[in-house]
Amino acid sequence: MRLPLRDVAALAAGFLAPFATALIFQPFRTSVTHTNLALVFMVVVVAVSALGNRLAGAIAALSAAAWFDFFHTAPFQTFDIDRRSDIETAVLLFVAGLIVSQLAARARVLKRVALTDASHLERLHGTTRLAQSSGASSDEVVRRTRRELTEILDLSACRFEYGTLLGHPPRLDPDGTVRVADWIWDLERQGWPEGEIELRADVHGRYQGRFMITPTPGSVPPSLEARLVAADLVAQAATALDDDTRTGTGQA
Repeated sequence: MRLPLRDVAALAAGFLAPFATALIFQPFRTSVTHTNLALVFMVVVVAVSALGNRLAGAIAALSAAAWFDFFHTAPFQTFDIDRRSDIETAVLLFVAGLIVSQLAARARVLKRVALTDASHLERLHGTTRLAQSSGASSDEVVRRTRRELTEILDLSACRFEYGTLLGHPPRLDPDGTVRVADWIWDLERQGWPEGEIELRADVHGRYQGRFMITPTPGSVPPSLEARLVAADLVAQAATALDDDTRTGTGQA
């Protein structure tokens, strides 16, 4: 399984950034205290963790402790340490770096989750506003929903079928589960099922049609949260279609 380019770069930085820092400060090792140098290494570890991932942060913490030992503790250019204080500094640098790297990586994940949540909320609000607009037709709501579904679920295609149900394709239910032949599909372990998947647009027991989605080949299945947002978008489209049908302005 190939890693994303950003993760590869972060792993490389986890090893090389502390090494470069140790080389830069090597001429000043008699004038810079080990405490101050350890703080510099800690900044490097945090930077790698914030830009990369937990593994990159752990590698940076290990690399920082190793190169601190190699270049800045006697005997120099070896991984031996003579003084107890230097051993304690190296161990604390590794342990603290490991803890800080995990916290920084977690903060990055939480930030990404917050941005994703805000994006999902904006998509849902935008579609809701359009569905409730007196000047918008159900066709406009359907077109917008198709676009939003394509983005949220990382689809290669999305179309809408009016009319009665045909066939028995896999189905994405309102609770975010995927069903194949009335069995719940393990989406996290098995990935998307093959072929098109339906999202039924019905409201108050009245069937309006269905969105037929085609996931991008090889894509990672979206989170449960994303699937629930997709179901809410379809519900908004179903409401707009139902309103048009009851007022006689919609499609049969």
